[in-house]
Amino acid sequence: MIIAVDGPTASGKGTLAKALAAHFGLPFLDTGLLYRAVGRYVQLHHGNADDAADALAGCGFPDSLLDDPSLRNEEVGGLASRVSIHPAVRAALNKRQVDFANQPGGALLDGRDIGTVIAPHADVKLFVTAPAEVRARRRYAEMQRQGNDVAFADILSDIQARDARDTGRADAPLKPAEDALLLDTGDLTIGDAVQAAIALVESRLRKS
Repeated sequence: MIIAVDGPTASGKGTLAKALAAHFGLPFLDTGLLYRAVGRYVQLHHGNADDAADALAGCGFPDSLLDDPSLRNEEVGGLASRVSIHPAVRAALNKRQVDFANQPGGALLDGRDIGTVIAPHADVKLFVTAPAEVRARRRYAEMQRQGNDVAFADILSDIQARDARDTGRADAPLKPAEDALLLDTGDLTIGDAVQAAIALVESRLRKS
């Protein structure tokens, strides 16, 4: 069984994807982490994330970079969105994702184009979303808990800019697959969102 979970930044898709993977006993891949590693590699080597050649060179990142805690910070998240615009970068990372999705026994992947590009044959496709202001509040609260002095307006602006890049890129834009199940987490607690996601997946599996 293959489950594809897509959605914009701070929608809760990562939390839901991990919970679904545990519930259904599936290997899990956060594909966004691959793009974050590319962005971080470019940053470490003083490249330009908006330059296609620099971004492609970042695809040669060592696997050890995936354990770098800085991959989770806001700056690297922005770099990931910028490098993901380049078609050559997406092509370089696609095989790793496709192979993971098609492993024996199935898998669960989360990202921006899993249901539309990486695994259009997935048994279940879930598109997780929430209003930009809600996602910004979540990210702001997270940053505050971590002791980061950030302005809410800056977080909101960054999320809106990422949304524009992710939905507006010519290659594999962020959008729900035609047969995706939609889950708006804007008014849901984490626990309620997890239960709603499990119910949606189980409902689709019963119909297949």
